[in-house]
Amino acid sequence: MKRFLLPLLFLSATLFIAATLTNKFDPPGSGNDWPEYLGGPDRNHYSTLTQIDTTNVSKLKLAWEYHTLDSGQIQCNPIIKNGVLFGMTATTQPFALNAATGEHIWTRKDTTTVRAMARSGSTSRGVTYWEKGDDKRILFTNGPWLYAIEAATGKPVNSFGDQGRTSLKAGLGPTAKDKSVISNTPGTVYGDLIIMPMRLSEGADAALGHIQAFNIQTGKLAWVFHTIPQPGEFGYETWPKDTYKNTDVGAANNWSGMAVDRQRGILYVPTGSAAFDFYGGNRLGANLFANCLLALDAKTGKRLWHFQLVHHDILDRDAPAPPNLVTVTHNGKKVDAVAQVSKQGYVFLFDRVTGKPLFPIKETPMPASDVEGEKAWPTQPIPTKPAPYARNILTEVDINPLAENRAELQETLRKSRYQGAFTPLSKGGTIIYPGLDGGAEYGGAAVDPDGIMYVNSNEMAWLISLNKKMSKDQLAQLSPGQRVYTTTCAQCHGAERKGNPASGFPSLVDIGKRRDRAFVNNIVSNGKGMMPAFPSLSAKQKESLLAFLFGDERKEQSHDTEPGLSKAEQAKTKVPYQISGYSKFLDKNGYPAVSPPWGTLNAINLNTGEYVWKTVLGNYPELKTKEPTGSESYGGPVITAGGVLFIAGTKDGLFKAYSRKTGKLLWQTKLPAAAFATPSTYEVNGKQYVVLACGGTKLGAAKGDSYVAFALP
Repeated sequence: MKRFLLPLLFLSATLFIAATLTNKFDPPGSGNDWPEYLGGPDRNHYSTLTQIDTTNVSKLKLAWEYHTLDSGQIQCNPIIKNGVLFGMTATTQPFALNAATGEHIWTRKDTTTVRAMARSGSTSRGVTYWEKGDDKRILFTNGPWLYAIEAATGKPVNSFGDQGRTSLKAGLGPTAKDKSVISNTPGTVYGDLIIMPMRLSEGADAALGHIQAFNIQTGKLAWVFHTIPQPGEFGYETWPKDTYKNTDVGAANNWSGMAVDRQRGILYVPTGSAAFDFYGGNRLGANLFANCLLALDAKTGKRLWHFQLVHHDILDRDAPAPPNLVTVTHNGKKVDAVAQVSKQGYVFLFDRVTGKPLFPIKETPMPASDVEGEKAWPTQPIPTKPAPYARNILTEVDINPLAENRAELQETLRKSRYQGAFTPLSKGGTIIYPGLDGGAEYGGAAVDPDGIMYVNSNEMAWLISLNKKMSKDQLAQLSPGQRVYTTTCAQCHGAERKGNPASGFPSLVDIGKRRDRAFVNNIVSNGKGMMPAFPSLSAKQKESLLAFLFGDERKEQSHDTEPGLSKAEQAKTKVPYQISGYSKFLDKNGYPAVSPPWGTLNAINLNTGEYVWKTVLGNYPELKTKEPTGSESYGGPVITAGGVLFIAGTKDGLFKAYSRKTGKLLWQTKLPAAAFATPSTYEVNGKQYVVLACGGTKLGAAKGDSYVAFALP
C-alpha cells in the first residue's frame, strides 16, 4: 500500500510557518517538571535533570509513599507541574499531591463523576494538563466521557461540555450509541484542542475508531478524521463497499496514544487493527487507515501522509505505543524523524515531514491463509534496519530447555502452524511469536537527544486456533444465559468457563462462591481492568447471563426458539469465526514455552540502525538459573541527562536503574507492589525525584495501591 504524501514545499513552508506562529517551542526533555504523558509531546521519556547520575544513583532512598486506598492495576504515568503531582487510582479517580512530600491535596469528589467512577472499571495511563493564563485544567476520562476539572481544586469546569464532561462518542456516529467506548491513554494537546485516543471492542460489535479533537475550553467537537473512510475519501476502495456504515466491521482506532510536533502543527497517530481482529473475510482489502502511522494537520485533522504498518491485519498487530519524535543523523545530515515501535519487534523510522522511510522497508512475501473466506495480504512491510528487538523465529531447538514437558511442547510446535511473525490463524492452531501483547508494550520506547532508543521487549509465544462459530440455529438450542456467555464471554474465559489465568483471564467456574451477583453484574456492565464493558447487553440478557454463571438458570428456558440477541450481539454472528481464546504458549508449570531470555532491554542507535547494547530484563528467581531468565514487562523506561535509565514493569516487583550508555545495572530496590507503569522524574526545591505507580495485579502479581517516590538522601 503506497503512502500519500503532500508536497514537501507546502509542509515545510506554509504549515510550518502557520504552526510556529500559534504554538510555542517545546524543548527536548521534560525540564524540572514532567508536564505531559511520557514527559513531553515527543513521547521520548527523557529528562534533562542531572542531580541523580551514574555515580550516586545507588544511594537512592524512599522519599515518600502515597496510598490511594484503591488497590489494583495502575498503569498511570503521573505528570508533575509546578510542584504538584497529578495521577489516577486503580479505578480511574484523579488526584493531586504535593510532589515533594506526597501529601494529599485533592481527589475528585463530584457526585456525578464519583457514581460514574464506581461503575467504570477501566485502567488509566494518566491525565492531561492544560493552561491558558489563569485557567489551569486537568482532563481525564472515565467510561465514555472526557472530563475537565480545575487543576488547583479538582472541581468540575462547568463551562466544559455538559457540566464538566463531553462524550467520547460525539463524532463516531449513531452506531456508537450502545457500543463500548472508553479511553485508557491521555489525550494530546495542540493549542486549545485535545485529541483523544479510544479503546473499543475488538469484536464485530466495535464502534468506529475515528480520531476526534475536542475544544478544551468548550468541550465541543472540533474535527474528526475517518479511519474507516467514507465514500469519496482516500482509502475508501481498500474496504468492501459501505464498510463505514459499521454493521459488522469497526475499530481502526488509536488506543495507544499520539505524539505532536507543535512547531510544525503535525499530529502523529498510530492506529489499531480493524475489528474483528482475527478474521477479515468480511473486510477484504488492505483496510486503510487501520494499522497505520498517520500524520495529520493537528489544527484541522487533514491527512498529510500515512504509512500502513500492517496490511489487512488478521493477527491484532496494532502499534502498541505512541511514536517517538526524534532527530537523527542520516547521510551526514540532521533529520527530524518519527519512530514507531511494533509488537513484531520492528522499529519503523520516517522523515517527520515527508513520511519517507530513513531505512529501506521491503514488502516481504507472507504465508497465505487456509481459512475459508479469508485472503491474507500476500506481503507485509519489514524494515531492513534496525534488526528486530524481539525474536521472530521459533524452531524445536528454541523450546524451553528448563521445561519438564519439553518433548510435549516440541510436539505441539510440530503440530501447530508456524511460518514466522505473520502466520495466519488456522483451525488446528497457530503459534503467534512474538505474542499478541508484543514485542513492545504500552509503555513504549525512550529516546535520548543522541538518537539512541531504549525499549523493553517481551519474548512470549501464544497458541491460538480460529474456529467456526455456532450458527443462529445452534445458538437457539442453548439457554438464554448460555447464549449470551457463548457470544460474549467464551472467547476469553473459554467454553467451559475455566479461563486462562496465566494469560490474565480468570476462571468463572463456581464464581458464586467467590463473588456476589452485584459485583459480577457491575463488571459485565462497566468492565474491570482490561476487560471491556458490554453496554449492548440488555438488563434481561445480563440477568440470564448471571443465572447461567451462578448455576440457577431455569431449565424450562433452555430451548427458546429465538436467540434474543441485541443488534450489537447479532453483529457478532455475521463473522463466522472466533478464536479459541487468548492463550499463551506455556509449559506445564506456567513458564514460557520458548527458551530464555523471556524479556530484554535494548539500546538501538537510530542514526545507524545498529544495537548499542542488549541486556536481560526480569527474572524468575525460583528457577535458580545461573543467569537471569528475563520476564514479561509492562511499562516503559525513563532516561535522564544524568546518564541513568529507570525501569520497573516486571512481576518480581523490582525497580532498577541502569547506565544508559552501557546497560550496566547500577541499583535496584523492591517495591511495595509490582509497578506495571512508566516512571516519571522531576525536581522540586532543588531536589530530583523519581516516582512510579505500584498497583500490582498484572501477571498474577499481588495487588497494591501506592505511588512511591525516591530521591537522594
